Amino acid sequence: QVQLVESGGGLVQAGASLRLACAASGRTFSNYIMGWFRQAPGKERTFVAGISQSGRSTVYADSVKGRFTISRDNAKSTLGLQMDSLKPEDTAVYYCAATRGLVISRAQEGVNYWGQGTQVTVSS
Repeated sequence: QVQLVESGGGLVQAGASLRLACAASGRTFSNYIMGWFRQAPGKERTFVAGISQSGRSTVYADSVKGRFTISRDNAKSTLGLQMDSLKPEDTAVYYCAATRGLVISRAQEGVNYWGQGTQVTVSS
């Protein structure tokens, strides 16, 4: 079992930056591909970014590429998401996710553990 707790959400204006964090406990953090997903009001949850177990490989949704940066610290069992140049369309609940696997996937069906989510609201 892996427990994931997100933090860092909030209300910001368009163009601002925000950093999300996810603290993991339980099984060995470094064994899991980690990722961020988000769910906007009235929409399905979608992939935002993923990072390999070592941190050497990352994948981003086209909508956030160049603005968001995913990172991990295996020694501290933490996952981060630096969000720059935020837009109103980035407003969503952001979820941390842990997946056992060999390849970063954009699909949420394979996710083994989810956090409870943290709200990010970007005003125009």
